[in-house]
Amino acid sequence: MPHWLVIDLEATTDDGGWPLEEMEVIEIGASVVTRAGREVDHFQRFIRPARRPLLTPFCRQLTRITQANIDGAPALPLVWEQFERWLGQHRPKLEAWASWGDYDRLQLEQEWQQKQLNSVLAHLPHLNLKQQFAHARQLKRPLGLNSALQLAGMQFNGQQHRALEDARNTARLLPLILEDKRL
Repeated sequence: MPHWLVIDLEATTDDGGWPLEEMEVIEIGASVVTRAGREVDHFQRFIRPARRPLLTPFCRQLTRITQANIDGAPALPLVWEQFERWLGQHRPKLEAWASWGDYDRLQLEQEWQQKQLNSVLAHLPHLNLKQQFAHARQLKRPLGLNSALQLAGMQFNGQQHRALEDARNTARLLPLILEDKRL
């Protein structure tokens, strides 16, 4: 049975919204799910940013990630090595990977390039679930994750803006999108 990987990232930011080039990943959450949305396995780690190691008050309030979480975390290259090892056990069954929007894909591609990291994900198709959900529901513009869940008759489980919980909630919408796309 094919599986999908749903990823969500949290990154450094402030209330002015830094450009992508200035953001760094501070948390990764990933859920391997069946096409029906049942979780098979998950991965979550905090990551210590290099350029701006102090989280802004806005970032701490939005994500509820503490400075202590980040200060005690390894840098991205070590976390990415752990992630790739974890992902390796699922690779034979992975059909594709997905995220809510393109931000996560773009941020990862930037981090891979800047830190010269290799990833299995670079060789798998990526699906922007935010765009696909909007298309499937014939919406004029894409919705945020919480609004999409509500439109689908679901409530957000857990705390928003935490990587693993966002990934898991995104995965709940995957079956609706795959059914529509006939993938």
